[in-house]
Amino acid sequence: MKRQQDNSTFQHKVELRREALAILADKGIERPIIMETHGGTGKLFDALYAHLDRGVVFEKDEAKSAILGKQRPTWAVYECDCVVAIKGGVGGHLPIDLLDVDPWGSVWEIIEAFFTSGRQFEDTMIVVVNDGLRQCLSLGKAWDVKMMKPMVRKYGNDLHPIYLDVCRDMMSGIVAHAQYTLSHFAGFYCGKNQANTHFLAVLDRPSVDV
Repeated sequence: MKRQQDNSTFQHKVELRREALAILADKGIERPIIMETHGGTGKLFDALYAHLDRGVVFEKDEAKSAILGKQRPTWAVYECDCVVAIKGGVGGHLPIDLLDVDPWGSVWEIIEAFFTSGRQFEDTMIVVVNDGLRQCLSLGKAWDVKMMKPMVRKYGNDLHPIYLDVCRDMMSGIVAHAQYTLSHFAGFYCGKNQANTHFLAVLDRPSVDV
């Protein structure tokens, strides 16, 4: 059965991304390069990113991707499955400052694809996430989610009450593939039955002196 989509958390998404943009601005990155993994019809772009002329966006739906192409003519717009494309290095021509991950469901395959893709990475970047996996975890199905198997072995099958801790743990492990450390993590549950998990992760990696 397809999970019912919850659009009630849009303002939460906007506020979290505003916080991310403010953190980047404080670090001197006032015009960050964005990668949106699920562009939809561009509502987050209109609310947050319309002043930015460089970015990458993915969208599988043909009609929606056409909207995105008209909306942001200076961005790279890809009509495809983002996991396969990102894993293959698509969008790697731009160094990403802010990775915006907003699928209807699990985010972990996408995040892993990005940080294991061998693309160019900035010394500092932020990941903002809307994750819908917690609803599945509330049904005791963590053991059946491939990306959760290491967490089940560590914490047991009942990951629902501690999912933010799981998210922090997962992020720390995945971003290490790109030599990042997690310098700040903040998140919360929201939406119907608190099924959505929103979080922000600030990542830093050591500069390499030439």
